[in-house]
Amino acid sequence: MAADLSVLRADLTGLFGDKLASVDERLGELTVVVKAADMLDVLTRLRDGAGFDQMIDLCGMDYSTYGDGAWDGKRFAIVYHLLSVARNVRLRVRIFAEDDDFPVLESVADIWSCANWYEREAFDMYGIVFTGHPDLRRLLTDYGFVGSPFRKDFPLSGHVEMRYDPDQRRVVYQPVSIEPREVTPRIVREENYGCN
Repeated sequence: MAADLSVLRADLTGLFGDKLASVDERLGELTVVVKAADMLDVLTRLRDGAGFDQMIDLCGMDYSTYGDGAWDGKRFAIVYHLLSVARNVRLRVRIFAEDDDFPVLESVADIWSCANWYEREAFDMYGIVFTGHPDLRRLLTDYGFVGSPFRKDFPLSGHVEMRYDPDQRRVVYQPVSIEPREVTPRIVREENYGCN
């Protein structure tokens, strides 16, 4: 596998040159970092010229507390997991959004159509906006939801919760109420545990 990755590294370096900010091998896969300005060109050429015809996954990342807060770089990134069936190899492509306050990247839904819902999920959970997306709207949270729940600075309990009120016969929003509960397994709490 290492020989294949060294060949892939050489091929990608030759194909893209300085458009690759870094190339790193971890966990038996190659990870390349691409600048946001070059992302559409690089990803299109990866599909058409390098044989990465399938996008397996796309996920948002918040690096604000990465490495116990020692991270010194852009906060938000999108990581693309690509597969080349012809080469039988996977590739990670990481692209950082330039603005930490309002992260924006280009949509790749025209390159890989499966990116549509993945980008909607990253938009909903991280607040990353994808320009050129055909239908960028919330996917997992309610339309009135405030915030981005996967961001590291989002409160663990959230802000509001919704529930159906049978008296009002509609969904109502109210401040979050968390009832403390015992997290010890029931079998350990029983009085006769271990008394045989």
